[in-house]
Amino acid sequence: MPSRVTGARVVGSRKVKNQAVLLVAGHWLMLSVAINIGFLLKIIHDGNLGMDWYAFNGNGVAVSSLASYTAEPKPGNDVQIQEKYINLDHGDPTMYQSYWKQMGDRTTIVISGWQSVSYFSDTKNLCWFLEPGFAKAVTRLHNLVGNAETANRHIVVGTGSTQLFQAVLYALCPSDAPDPISIVSAAPFYSSYPLITECLKSGLYKWKGYTNDFDKDEPYIELVTYPNNPDGSIRDAVFNGSGGILIHDVAYYWPQYTPISSRADHDIMLFTLSKSTGHAGTRLGWALVKDEAIAKKMVKFIEISSIGVSKDSQNRAAKTLDVISDTYEDAETSNESKRFFDFGYEEMAKRWRQLREAVNKGKRFSLPNLPVGKCNFSNRTFGTQPAFAWVKCEHASVSDCESFLKQHKILTRGGEHFGSSKKYVRISLIGYEEDYNEFIQRLSLINSEESP
Repeated sequence: MPSRVTGARVVGSRKVKNQAVLLVAGHWLMLSVAINIGFLLKIIHDGNLGMDWYAFNGNGVAVSSLASYTAEPKPGNDVQIQEKYINLDHGDPTMYQSYWKQMGDRTTIVISGWQSVSYFSDTKNLCWFLEPGFAKAVTRLHNLVGNAETANRHIVVGTGSTQLFQAVLYALCPSDAPDPISIVSAAPFYSSYPLITECLKSGLYKWKGYTNDFDKDEPYIELVTYPNNPDGSIRDAVFNGSGGILIHDVAYYWPQYTPISSRADHDIMLFTLSKSTGHAGTRLGWALVKDEAIAKKMVKFIEISSIGVSKDSQNRAAKTLDVISDTYEDAETSNESKRFFDFGYEEMAKRWRQLREAVNKGKRFSLPNLPVGKCNFSNRTFGTQPAFAWVKCEHASVSDCESFLKQHKILTRGGEHFGSSKKYVRISLIGYEEDYNEFIQRLSLINSEESP
């Protein structure tokens, strides 16, 4: 009897051990599968398998910032037919990332858990959710650069200039008007203007379109982008009707893009952090507004739509703007590294030089003539070097420039989205350097061909 009991215990012990071994083996198998899937996804993302990562909206325009990644071209394969899509459709300002990396911890801030608890920033301010530190940093930088008049202005902060644009339309359009107010802009205009204007289907306003098609003697709002997006031109208001109100979008009026010839002095001016410092992901913009009643209505719109603006974003932006000002105002820090606007100017000058050289290699493409002026901030004389290039396909056989470049796996935004001809495309110049260099190489090869 004892021997049988002992044998049973041994068998039971072996079963337990076998079950334990199987359980451990199962865990290792699952871990192995997870690791392999992770490696596979990394290979796809890094460009070693042919997987498309871009998407298109209903108009066939690329809307994702991610290009598609494919295998490297095989040896001997002509480089002019590349296998990687280059997405230059929109202005994601990743060009600036390298500068802020070299600045290290200069712009780092620490936010404690007890901070940003309240909705309110400054109850004595008309814009009660405006952080005082951000307001001071904005005023300081504008006064340093000399690109905008800040005296006797109300600062209204928004979640990017898009929200501010909606807020100012709400503020300018009376709720008791018999008809919606017409929104007009000279072509080529910023492609998002009609989309933003029409997205809410508001009864207060409506997108009318090109100013040259608008000849009614009625109230209207004209949008003036300075310098203009997409073509970089320096423009004034076009329509001179008696009932007109102007909104100036001065997102690109900074010394890396255009000579600062004077302080912009308009009733309503819109700025954005994304194009001034490159921090698009912070989602922050500001408006300089003369009229107190308009500023109050803008604040009310933002209060209703988002109950204010992130304090964390404002504090981070304040630190960034102050660091830029410090490097110009403090002699001890100015020599530590290249200053921000100097970096931006030199990078834009290089990219525009590369683009002109590529365009001048043939007769397929053309670029607009851009104005030259003296910059009061940098003391340089140079031509406007916008964040976007307005490129025209000159060959008679190419009627749709966007589709033509897409055949060469270059994604752009066609001219029809800007109220212009399909012969034009807008190309972003402020993306990653490696993508831009690949684009220049590809454009040079396309332009050197004898026929499309």
